[in-house]
Amino acid sequence: MDKKYLTAPCGLDCFNCPLLEGNITEDIKNHMAKQLNMQPHEVVCKGCRSEEGRCKAAAKCATYKCVQSKGHTFCYECNDFPCDFYLPTKNAAHYPHNMKLYNLCRIKLVGLDAWFNEVPEIRNRYYNGEFVQGKGPAIKPVKGD
Repeated sequence: MDKKYLTAPCGLDCFNCPLLEGNITEDIKNHMAKQLNMQPHEVVCKGCRSEEGRCKAAAKCATYKCVQSKGHTFCYECNDFPCDFYLPTKNAAHYPHNMKLYNLCRIKLVGLDAWFNEVPEIRNRYYNGEFVQGKGPAIKPVKGD
């Protein structure tokens, strides 16, 4: 797997997307096709970079266009990072918006290979963790551990 190619310029880990070719199931394909008013085969994605920033669930991505126009690979390489594209949103709990910013900071700090190994724990804490003030999301231990 080409980690760099399957990591979006904004920091999303395309390799974990349920719409990515190789990850998508027939159930998800059919469900999303109905939601997006597309044919099932049109829902399958090959990753942000392969699709030139055209997410299957949205219009062409302005972040992708910006990174391309500046000749960068990732947003963190830009002198304007973090820009308004990364302004926190009240809906962040429903989308991986805040995780993108965190991912970019980690990639810049530890490198793509080390970040790639951290992704399972990052995703677990982001989607399953409970907010602890001053510490971010934490996974509560299961009783008996």
